Amino acid sequence: MKILILNAGSSSQKSCLYDITAPIPTLAPQPLWEGKINWTQDQNQAEITVKTATGAKLQETIAGDSRQVQFAYLLSTLTEGKTKVIDDLSVINVVGHRVVHGGQDYRDAVIITEDVKQAIARLCNLAPAHNPAALAGIEAIEKSLGNIPQVAVFDTGFHSTLPDAAAIYPIPYQLAEAGIRRYGFHGISHQYCASKAAEILGQNLSSLRLITCHLGNGCSLAAIKNGCSIDTTMGFTPLDGLMMGSRSGAVDPGILIYLLQQYNYSSEELDKVLNKASGLLGISGVSSDLREVIAAKEQGNQRAQLAWDIYVHRLRAGIGAMLASLAGLDVLVFTAGVGEKSAAIREAACESLGFLGLKIDFEKNQQQPIDVDIATSNSTVRVLVIETQEDWAIAKLAAGIAQQCYKLLQQ
Repeated sequence: MKILILNAGSSSQKSCLYDITAPIPTLAPQPLWEGKINWTQDQNQAEITVKTATGAKLQETIAGDSRQVQFAYLLSTLTEGKTKVIDDLSVINVVGHRVVHGGQDYRDAVIITEDVKQAIARLCNLAPAHNPAALAGIEAIEKSLGNIPQVAVFDTGFHSTLPDAAAIYPIPYQLAEAGIRRYGFHGISHQYCASKAAEILGQNLSSLRLITCHLGNGCSLAAIKNGCSIDTTMGFTPLDGLMMGSRSGAVDPGILIYLLQQYNYSSEELDKVLNKASGLLGISGVSSDLREVIAAKEQGNQRAQLAWDIYVHRLRAGIGAMLASLAGLDVLVFTAGVGEKSAAIREAACESLGFLGLKIDFEKNQQQPIDVDIATSNSTVRVLVIETQEDWAIAKLAAGIAQQCYKLLQQ
């Protein structure tokens, strides 16, 4: 079974093609093909990179045209040129999509219908940087591959187990009844990493209390007990919680009222400030990329130093909040771009947790470990660095649904 995965972001579109044989393997196989589109800030150019399992690579920049045209070009590299891995797009059996916001109606992976598409569209205002991109990918597949089965996997789904005390905001209850609640995000990654942690440690997931730290351009934490999410830092939208690359994370809501009343900010201006001009970028004035902020800090840039200090402070505070929800901790997991690659962030986050008996092996931490326990042998808490495999998690769910549908058709 050939499964195409689309992982849409606000400024990028990641895709990969898996060839899976039954039964579905536990470990992630290497994709036959991986493609990525990065859109420039003005959206006028698309940087396209492709690589295959055989080592073939392609890198091009395309100017102008629409996103759908650019995506169609990316798909063409599956069947043409040096990155060709299949003879025709028709051999693809199912397409899986990461969809950030599924609201309260969509918690499990589902076959995409018109009703599902309309629900994703309705939720665009809650995930404006992501849901529209996912919808565009779904429609692009319809144009390129026709009626091929498509499956939506929702980032919010894993957090549907949040207890009401964690999910309901202390605002008028009728607003909660209208759907204003904590949904949580990065659920596909948090769920994968929790299961992978149990596998690495050779323990039953239901016996572990975990805090998973998904630290990338977007950042969130999850408290996981008995295999279920019981608390998380992102909320009604992906804007809440930790300091991020260009997103503010949690701020005093009175600031927004003040900006509206005293500076006549429009809703569009508030959205731009909080989602695109805050976080590491807003404080440092250097970049939303932590690597560039660290480089500037090491050169004596005081605003970069401040950005680092705030980032670490809020990360530690967030871990503390998750720790309280769990009433203890067995495993701390770092994942995503920053979590997997920044030894300095992992060290800074763990430094304040020594009172738990948590101790990291500094040599292991510096070795860019992947799927490894970096805690010392006498640490009371295991500390894992796990490469998140969102695409593979989506592929397994899509394959399972596709197999179920095929069996129903055969009956």
